[in-house]
Amino acid sequence: MTYCLALNLDQGLILLADSRTNAGVDDISVFGKLFTWSLPGAADSGGPEARTLGLMTAGSLSITQEIVALTEEEIDTAADGVETIATAPSMFRVAEAFGAKMRDVQNRRGPQLAAAGVSSAASMIVAGKIGAGPGEIFLIYQAGNFIEATRDTPFLQIGETKYGKVILDRVLTAETPLSDGVKAALLSMDGTVRSNLSVGAPFDLAVSATGAHGWLRRRIEADDPVYKQLSDQWSDQLRAGFMALPELPLTD
Repeated sequence: MTYCLALNLDQGLILLADSRTNAGVDDISVFGKLFTWSLPGAADSGGPEARTLGLMTAGSLSITQEIVALTEEEIDTAADGVETIATAPSMFRVAEAFGAKMRDVQNRRGPQLAAAGVSSAASMIVAGKIGAGPGEIFLIYQAGNFIEATRDTPFLQIGETKYGKVILDRVLTAETPLSDGVKAALLSMDGTVRSNLSVGAPFDLAVSATGAHGWLRRRIEADDPVYKQLSDQWSDQLRAGFMALPELPLTD
């Protein structure tokens, strides 16, 4: 399984994904699930604007790897006038492009996998911004349909979502500073890792500040000192807060 989350804050976009893939307790591997593109623009000549795009994947590795490979191939070989994620005029159209690829690959591979007793279930998060436009994040389902995050709920998750959702619900708003958003994302991942063995380090983090082009990327290992300090301090504060809570009377 996996856990990926995307935050769309006023100060920028934050993407975080684990890298554990397993086909049983004795078959665990590391595969990156976060893909980013920083594509130059040609708006001064009537071409597309520069764009900062990201993709995170969960579910069938063969399905999602094929989608990524098709996307890369399309960017490199598309003929003039053919719309790709490098030329789409809006993030909505970028999400549509990934949704169409999901449907196409599912239609071609899904029946074969089902006949072999293998699941083709997959989902993706698409994030990015075009030109001076706002950051946007979309969750793409197996059927190729998708939803977009809103200011009321400025985050999306795929994979093992339940363990890491609590802290996001409690502390995150669109106004959350970018640095605090990174902390919230890492603690969301940490809570998931502690409760689910199918999610694990290393983690891939990508951040793109509002007004900036491109991604700042970092791979975080399980023994990363900053991540470990964050995890340990959060656990200590949770215990201290729990012990300070009032007791519930057990008698009238």
